[in-house]
Amino acid sequence: MVYGLLFIAPMAPVGVFGVLDAKSHGAVAAVYLAATVAMGFTALSYAEMVRAVPRAGSVFAYARAGLGEAPGFVAGWMAMLDYLLIPAVAYLFSGIALNSLVPGVSRWVWTALAVLVTTVLNLAGVRTAATVGFAVLALEVAVLAVFTVAATVELVRHGAARDWWSPLTAVGGFSWSAVVSAVSVAVLSYLGFDAIASFVEEAVGASAAVAKAVLWCLALAGLLFVVQTYLAALLEPVSPQELAADPAAQGSAFYDTVDSAIGHWLHTLVAVSKAVGAAFAALAGQAAAGRLVFAMAREGRLPRVLGVVDGRSGVPQRALLTAAVITLVAAVWAARRDDGLDRLASVVNVGALTAFVLLHASVIGWYVVRRRSREWLRHLVVPVLGIAVLVAVLVEASHAAQVVGAVWLVAGLVVLGVQGGRGGRRGQRAVGRRR
Repeated sequence: MVYGLLFIAPMAPVGVFGVLDAKSHGAVAAVYLAATVAMGFTALSYAEMVRAVPRAGSVFAYARAGLGEAPGFVAGWMAMLDYLLIPAVAYLFSGIALNSLVPGVSRWVWTALAVLVTTVLNLAGVRTAATVGFAVLALEVAVLAVFTVAATVELVRHGAARDWWSPLTAVGGFSWSAVVSAVSVAVLSYLGFDAIASFVEEAVGASAAVAKAVLWCLALAGLLFVVQTYLAALLEPVSPQELAADPAAQGSAFYDTVDSAIGHWLHTLVAVSKAVGAAFAALAGQAAAGRLVFAMAREGRLPRVLGVVDGRSGVPQRALLTAAVITLVAAVWAARRDDGLDRLASVVNVGALTAFVLLHASVIGWYVVRRRSREWLRHLVVPVLGIAVLVAVLVEASHAAQVVGAVWLVAGLVVLGVQGGRGGRRGQRAVGRRR
């Protein structure tokens, strides 16, 4: 639960609030309601598969079991795009927050520093990182509570800057297309409940505990996201159209709103909390990325040198460091661009959503095809609905993100073709023995 909530981050919408406000024409709360429903189907499918295949590797392991070697590799490859880059987005959030407090230091410098600190903690082991992370999580929840109370008091005393229903109905006319397009970015805020599954081999209580954590994390996160974005949208003095015309202002829109509506003291408090919280969200993401790389290497689908666990700490250090270097490069690149946040977030989500489609297919393959399950709602209806929702969101994703996702997919298919049937036989035999 700590890792999941850390990765999701209770105040995750702070970093993408301006982007979503601009894309959805002001209907930010509606975007998060839709995204919660969309991710709800995926969370249910994760809960089903983590019980059936309690192995590190998450969607990579599930697709291999439910669909076979090749689809399993593709699922892991697409999820790797998500797991390697989502920490970069979180680190960028941290850099933006610290830069808003200390403008004299470039946000790429703060971003790089956050990568270095959290990588050291991850190398120390999952228990150490989780202990520190719990304190950070408590800080984020406390700051969110302060923001909620302060925003409510401000709205009662001085009223809203926008119409009271606008966070749900938009400013200047509701558009489903705009909302769905924004959902393709908003799902970034939820990516984390899926990473919990990668710790199933290390968790006390194993698959049952992990399945419950997946569902609880998503439900709690959805509630927190809708409440805070509803309040922030009511206080936002800048129109969605103005934000859309100024991409550079979108990353700091939440902080600017808090500063103008409530006061600089809350701006500072939120920025510090977001800086620390985003860095530790990235810590959890980096840990999950390392374990996905480790799992794929252990099964022969990536260089086996990455499939080694340190005997003292129990951490796959080589895989973790590889993930950290890729994350560092992506985060610093995005931090040096005005539109880096929007571009990076969109690309991350395309990888994740494609992997989630294969996750739903895995539920059908494992339970309906292989196990002859007759529980149609859990094992057929929910996955089919989940696939339909995800495909709709993928269609509305930005063209650049679709192109990058397609290129990454083609690269994965080339790797798969080169490997042929050589990789993963040992893992497949292990799945066979469990069946």
